[in-house]
Amino acid sequence: MKKVLFATTALVASAGIASADVAVSGFAELGIADDGAETLFHTDIDVTFTMSGETDGGLTFGASIDLDESDDGDAFAASTQGGESIFVSGAFGTLTMGDTDGAFDAAMTEAIIGGAIADDHEHAGYNGNAGFDGLGKDGQIARYDYSFGDLGLHISAELDDAGVDDPTLGLAVTYSTDLGGVDLGLGLAYQSAEVSIASGTTVGAIVATSDLVVEADIIGLSVSADFAGGFSAIANYSTVSADVNGADSGVDPTHFGLALGYTMDALTVAVNYGEYDEWVLISAPDSEGFGLVVNYDLGGGAEAQFGYGSNDTGSSSDEDTFSLGLALSF
Repeated sequence: MKKVLFATTALVASAGIASADVAVSGFAELGIADDGAETLFHTDIDVTFTMSGETDGGLTFGASIDLDESDDGDAFAASTQGGESIFVSGAFGTLTMGDTDGAFDAAMTEAIIGGAIADDHEHAGYNGNAGFDGLGKDGQIARYDYSFGDLGLHISAELDDAGVDDPTLGLAVTYSTDLGGVDLGLGLAYQSAEVSIASGTTVGAIVATSDLVVEADIIGLSVSADFAGGFSAIANYSTVSADVNGADSGVDPTHFGLALGYTMDALTVAVNYGEYDEWVLISAPDSEGFGLVVNYDLGGGAEAQFGYGSNDTGSSSDEDTFSLGLALSF
């Protein structure tokens, strides 16, 4: 009786999975990595569950959960995020909520090409274009996307769970086109945030000596181009303005990034450079660095990756890093 019940339950469960279109993907990495002090073995693995469906009226919906990011206890909670995102899409556009990018990050192209198992090409001057995502808030973001042919519109919001600070709001537009064999992509983005910092709290390079309310805006522009012959280039620039307790902060943070790459058959070689100026939201407000990547596609989801990063924050502890190994996609 128990065997029959188990078989019936398994049949019902598998039928539900098939109709819901559930997929499992992931990656694994192995190799060696040098953090500037020691050379160590490097291993990493991640698994993502993706689910999707469609209503009778043509409305599509889906969700994903990244197990690598869900180990903080916030996964599946109603008012926080822990590696999960959910979307609903139709003729009106797409609404995504959870662990997703704000409008600024969604529109801006990172000045980086290729990959490294230990992300060594993400150096002291690298900017992931997060804008103010997660700054003083829980990271649960709602973003709306709509496309008009080659144009894209992105709007996002992130709320303060405590109801103290104003929401973080983002607005961005993207444009892509083919200019005589050159695939061009443009992103123009804006994001604003308000963050309350209690006295004695350290945020990046700021140590609050009294209670502070920081109101900040960031504007960014990115340009990407894929040329004939396997060449590619990416550049982005962003600038921040901020008021502290209603007065101008007195600093004008900026960031610039540039990446150049070349791909021939299975081989990709790329370099990138980035620099921060007065970027007080990170620990080194004046820093720069460059990265080197060599990737070789072995086929079947396997890729050999070498990465190198040079870091300059004006500190004696600055170290160059590198890694070498295999990245495996499933």
